[in-house]
Amino acid sequence: MPIVNIQLIAGRSQDQLKALVADITAAVVKDTGAPAEHVHVILDEMQKNRYSVGGVLKSDEK
Repeated sequence: MPIVNIQLIAGRSQDQLKALVADITAAVVKDTGAPAEHVHVILDEMQKNRYSVGGVLKSDEK
């Protein structure tokens, strides 16, 4: 059972997230041969004030 964990900053639409998990699932099925019903995709969305790059919170970027 493949498990894919994706961490991303919150803000994408429901349609974008649906497309993402469909594309990831299809890639895992293609490359591993695992049946789609066994592929688990976990989306871990972070708020911009909980993620930083170079010491600057994403929420503080201009």
